[in-house]
Amino acid sequence: MPMKLSLSGLSQQQFLEQYWHKKPLLIRNAFSDFELPLSPDELAGMACEEMVESRIVLHQPEQDTWQLKQGPFEESIFAELPEKNWSLLVQAVDHWVPEAAELLEQFNFIPRWRIDDLMVSYSVVGGGVGPHYDNYDVFLIQGSGSRRWEFGGIYGEDSPRKPNMPVMILPEWKAEQSVVLQPGDMLYLPPGVGHSGVSLEDGSTTWSIGFRAPSVNEILHGFTDFIGEQLKSEQRYADADLTLQTNSGQITDEALDRVQKIILDQVNDREKLAQWFGEFVTEPKYSEITAESDDQSCGSGEVVRRNEQVRIAYTENTATLNLFINGELKIIQADSQSANFVKNLASQIELTLPQSIDSDLQQLVDQLLKSGLIYRI
Repeated sequence: MPMKLSLSGLSQQQFLEQYWHKKPLLIRNAFSDFELPLSPDELAGMACEEMVESRIVLHQPEQDTWQLKQGPFEESIFAELPEKNWSLLVQAVDHWVPEAAELLEQFNFIPRWRIDDLMVSYSVVGGGVGPHYDNYDVFLIQGSGSRRWEFGGIYGEDSPRKPNMPVMILPEWKAEQSVVLQPGDMLYLPPGVGHSGVSLEDGSTTWSIGFRAPSVNEILHGFTDFIGEQLKSEQRYADADLTLQTNSGQITDEALDRVQKIILDQVNDREKLAQWFGEFVTEPKYSEITAESDDQSCGSGEVVRRNEQVRIAYTENTATLNLFINGELKIIQADSQSANFVKNLASQIELTLPQSIDSDLQQLVDQLLKSGLIYRI
């Protein structure tokens, strides 16, 4: 049975209105039935795999210095680590562990394309990554053991950082609140909030759901690159309405108006914006995904599951539904079996095919199976 999220009396809408992107929230017993989808040994094994992103952060309290080791690791490293003050962090556990991916289904009240990944940290006594802030929203779920979280204050790029450290450390940070999380408890933190978590016992695990927040720089560069690839070289600045000006060295308001119109004409093209953004937010986290091809046609009533490494979203207009899957666009007729299938696939990790499948849906499902973007269970 899948784990069930409780927002401690809040409705999903109340959480979004009162807390999301606004202020921290501690939820005791958010998952009363939390079960670890993988053991510490399995997590350590993942950190030894070439395709898995992992790191170990060590703290030397006497000198207040930090050390960072990047994976993949040899198994022998875990026997060489000190007894205290270190953490193992493994990114994108949801990509590799289906049961971990199911945890993300409890957060479907937030747009799916906003989710980045599920990171799991394992810590011994004193383990943590130091006082820092993130540029994104995060849910911190205590999986096992206990951890003290201190948090408070808003920080950004201009905030002082401890120099010559391999990880971001806020040297002048002062906690405003302190809480101890037990298994099943959850702490939500919006972007910029300073925080630090320290394990109170060996075997403490935190399951961190981080959300994508593209920078304005990424958005502008991404969209302009997308537009630039579509424009023809003969599309240029033009001034057939040019009038005589007093000083030829002046850039006039009329010239700026022409340039601004060129830019706004592209930005205001909603169709182009939707295509670029759909492709942009569904680009896979890692360039290579693990996918097994299935050439056997899928039958009605069968259960299929989205590849855990795949990102899917869609936009919709009157005539068509635009499916974005791992950064690529596929156009589907609206008000069709295929459109309904795509909508469900974008929001659910697992679904059952209709008892009666038309030829278009059959072709779509078989294509997704063959490419390994979905698989049967």
